[in-house]
Amino acid sequence: MSDFRSILSNYLNILEENKITHYIQCKNTPVTFDINESTNNLWNKHDNSLKKKEINETEPETSLLDLKIELANRIFQNCILCERRCRIDRKKTYGNCGVKEARIASEFLHYGEENVLVPSYTVFFSGCTFHCVFCQNWDISQKDCGLYVKPKILATAINKRKNEGARNVNWVGGDPTSNLAYILRVLKECKENIPQVWNSNMYCSEETMKLLHGIIDVYLTDFKYGNDECAKRLSKVDNYTKIVKRNHKIAYKHGEIIIRHLVVPNHVKCCSEPILQWISKNVPEVAVNVMAQYKPEFHAFEYEDIARSLSTKEYMLVKNYANRQNIHIM
Repeated sequence: MSDFRSILSNYLNILEENKITHYIQCKNTPVTFDINESTNNLWNKHDNSLKKKEINETEPETSLLDLKIELANRIFQNCILCERRCRIDRKKTYGNCGVKEARIASEFLHYGEENVLVPSYTVFFSGCTFHCVFCQNWDISQKDCGLYVKPKILATAINKRKNEGARNVNWVGGDPTSNLAYILRVLKECKENIPQVWNSNMYCSEETMKLLHGIIDVYLTDFKYGNDECAKRLSKVDNYTKIVKRNHKIAYKHGEIIIRHLVVPNHVKCCSEPILQWISKNVPEVAVNVMAQYKPEFHAFEYEDIARSLSTKEYMLVKNYANRQNIHIM
């Protein structure tokens, strides 16, 4: 077990009330803009504001968060939040993710996450940018379910959950990517100094990663595949490795990372080992949870290679390989 103080120092300092969470800093960063400006101009102002890091003690009339909300709303109407880049107006129709307006399938204090995160106030959205044949949350990820909750009401719930002991807000699903515009509106209403956790498959677009910069404290990522062929066959996505590796590198620059890797039967050599090797070389100072709880769900029984539970031998092969790569295992 590694010492995660250095890897998650910002997150732990926020919990100890020694630092301010990124999203509050974002709310206190003044930016002047006009909603009639071109999107290119707004992006320039956004990027320059992040570089200057001019932060007030109190919330200005218009902030970097307000600018992020404006940009996210524009993207929402020509959606490129994930790398499927559907370019549809999601005010009018659903994306490939199955999401139109944000719907919350459930929200609760979660005690089943990594120890450093619990209790975690976990907000589960319906819909997902992936269509994994072995999805364990398929009842919400692959179905239109849940309820729309007004941002101010959810912000009130965040305040309440922090008072009940929540250490963070954990945005998940499905996948949270399709709901970024909504999440930013919730944070506009939120007042609590509580870390924000982005619990995602990391198939986000570069535009989404830019909007997350300055908002997210911990990226809780799901690194599934070591090659594009497995990703295409089992999750129905293209160009997986290039996109997910790119986004991990971006997250590594701007936040702290806990990577989850679910070991899947018969995918040790093709997926687990290449992923761990890449982590060791490219994002070495991250925490990694090598997960053993795979069991066939959803359509997994239709795929011979993953139609059984993981063996102890397979899991230990991956765990030992991670140790040899000097991975910081949780």
